[in-house]
Amino acid sequence: MCQTNLDGILGTRTAKVVRRFAIFSVLASAAIMARPLLHGGALFSQESGIEVGKMAPPALLQTLDGKPKDLKEFLAKKPVLIEFWATWCGNCKQLQPTIDAAIKKYGADVSFITVAVSVNQSIERVAAWHKANPIATEMLYDSKGTSTEAYDVPATSYVVVVNKAGKVVYTGVGGKQDLDAAIKKALLN
Repeated sequence: MCQTNLDGILGTRTAKVVRRFAIFSVLASAAIMARPLLHGGALFSQESGIEVGKMAPPALLQTLDGKPKDLKEFLAKKPVLIEFWATWCGNCKQLQPTIDAAIKKYGADVSFITVAVSVNQSIERVAAWHKANPIATEMLYDSKGTSTEAYDVPATSYVVVVNKAGKVVYTGVGGKQDLDAAIKKALLN
């Protein structure tokens, strides 16, 4: 579908997010597949997305019942782990046990946020999925792509860890990430 038709059907901002996810999902998948070959099987933090060391930006999201929720409510209080996620994301499913273990270990000291992107899923679909498969994070929906844009999200299963001061200390993508080390870094800074 050409760019003009996509813009007309979805609106310019949503079309931009859809195109960005399509391009970056392909590139991120290729990079994830190549890294084990190039680096002895070890996956590590990625090079794209919001820059480590920057202040984490606020973004207006929605709860699954449609109420507005600003990400800034979670920032600069205690460390925060944010995962940009989708019901259809295989890497997100693969990463979930790692997130569950981190919640069990650090749940009192760290806020865990799941941001459901609006690409190929509605708030109703996310809410139905969450009801059938409850996860122990704060589940929010990014209907307008504001957090996706603010955090320069390259793909789903993208994780951002923010320290108590509100600075990004880690970013990564994929089903295998060392979230324990990232959270420890956030707790120390």
